[in-house]
Amino acid sequence: MSDHPSLAVVTGFPGWLGNRLMHFLHEPHPDYPEGRSQPRFGRVRALVLPGTPVEPIRKRYPDLEIVEGDVRDPSAVGRLCAGAGGATVFHLAGIIHPRRIDDLFDINTRGTRHLLAAASAAGVRRVVATSSNSPAGASRDPATRFDESSPPNPYMAYGRSKQLMEDDLQAANDSGAVETTILRPCWFYGPEQPPRQSQFFQMIRQGKAPIVGDGESRRSMSYVDNTSLGLLLAAASPGAAGRTYWIADERPYSMNEIVDTVEDLIENEFGMEVAHDRMRLPSIASEVALAVDAAIQRIGFYEQRIHVLSEMNKTIACTVERARRELGYEPKVELREGMRRSISWCLEAGQEI
Repeated sequence: MSDHPSLAVVTGFPGWLGNRLMHFLHEPHPDYPEGRSQPRFGRVRALVLPGTPVEPIRKRYPDLEIVEGDVRDPSAVGRLCAGAGGATVFHLAGIIHPRRIDDLFDINTRGTRHLLAAASAAGVRRVVATSSNSPAGASRDPATRFDESSPPNPYMAYGRSKQLMEDDLQAANDSGAVETTILRPCWFYGPEQPPRQSQFFQMIRQGKAPIVGDGESRRSMSYVDNTSLGLLLAAASPGAAGRTYWIADERPYSMNEIVDTVEDLIENEFGMEVAHDRMRLPSIASEVALAVDAAIQRIGFYEQRIHVLSEMNKTIACTVERARRELGYEPKVELREGMRRSISWCLEAGQEI
């Protein structure tokens, strides 16, 4: 890695993606393009939520500058960006499954506005921010994939909160306040995963994984180390300012392939018993869940299981061609290897699957 004396600032640490990115801010990324020097930041600073145990963090990263605070607090974000002239900010903080709908807009939208204001005032070089597939919604034509020219069609309140976030990021770049780059990763998987992903493995092992319709709806997925690679490339590429990129694995996977792959790995590579069954539901189950989800969200609340079920008969698939062409992004890890690493991490971390 080449020397780079500037500062990297990270929000959303120690979250799932934040943990993986932090690792690669301290160690070489094995898939960084040959012939190009991965930037090395002389200092790294992270915004950590109050109450987060910091001793394990300090043990792992002794030189990490820790700022306790929340993106909802402008003063905390101001402290985070103090003296950060010329820095690169990796903005990963966000919420997907809240208790209240207002939390989506408080954190994803207004939190980003606070960060942009502080970054502009501090003279930050660039903000590289993670959005989501949700501003694009579900594929209208299951045979095609989203690209960066696909029109916005935000999926429920989460999608709207991320679309507003993207609008603010683009406006900050276009006004000259601060350079911004937007990345749209999809369904995460990989090491450092939260309990909800381990529960997905448990459901597959117990024969309770839901398959809606024929199970051939396709989903783009983003192995976390592929996503970390996209973040590093977006930070290092001069032409990435003002651009949006889909960041995912090379190809989308059907729900059948996802569940079958995990089941096969658990049984045949990790030697654990599996039930060889599925919880099969008609496609209308997702449509009913969508109606219920919309009704619940209209009164300001959110139910994760209903929301997830509402998506399960839908194709949400993208192409990464722009990222490949402009950033040199090549996602080397695909579903089977990524899930193998994910299951291995769970077992090493003592998580039940």
